[in-house]
Amino acid sequence: MERKNMKLQTLKTVATVASLAAILMLGACKKKAAPPPPPPPPPPPAPTASISVSPDTIQTGQSATLSWQTSNATDVSIDGMGAVQASGSQQVSPSESTTYHLTAKGAGGTQEATTRLTVNQPPPPPPPPTPGPSDEDLFGQNIKDIYFDYDKSDIRPDQQGSLQGDAQFLGQHTNINFTVEGHCDERGSIEYNLALGDRRAQSVKNALVAAGVDGNRIKTISYGKEKPFCMEHTEQCWQENRRGHFVYQK
Repeated sequence: MERKNMKLQTLKTVATVASLAAILMLGACKKKAAPPPPPPPPPPPAPTASISVSPDTIQTGQSATLSWQTSNATDVSIDGMGAVQASGSQQVSPSESTTYHLTAKGAGGTQEATTRLTVNQPPPPPPPPTPGPSDEDLFGQNIKDIYFDYDKSDIRPDQQGSLQGDAQFLGQHTNINFTVEGHCDERGSIEYNLALGDRRAQSVKNALVAAGVDGNRIKTISYGKEKPFCMEHTEQCWQENRRGHFVYQK
């Protein structure tokens, strides 16, 4: 009985050893598991870029400071300026408003930035002042001739208004000197009309002096009937020729 138990015990031991051996053999036959792959490297950082100008508004001929900053960039350029350092500043003085465009390129991509400098053009010069009328123009616009009756040299009542207007203008423009010409119509002799014309010119001068005009400013001359203003042989035309005519002295 005891021998029988020992045999059973021996068989169990052998079976256990065999099982262990089988397990070890199976484990030895299996392949070793491959290690996990390493994680991929991180992507390169994207470039950053900024650009500004100070001041951002100038007048023509003035300057401003253009400044820029970038990072993670290997190629930096500004339109109109070409390649520039990664960061920097530069004085600019454009003649007209300009937009500055910066491009920063790197392994991580491209970044752009812009800034604008406004250039105000100077206002156009004011137009030259329009010259006012000259003394000669004013003289011609304001002075009225004095008309006379036939064979008369005294100032007619209806001519007093014109005479007073002449005196007022001449009193306001004391730098103007002038001549009063005595004229007559075609009737009568040359000698008679020269004398009549002289009396008419003197009559106008005397009336102006009486109204306050300095007589040293006034010259007189008689043309009689030699320089008529109207050539027709009518009373209306003769009336045009009987006058004291004012001439501006240059």
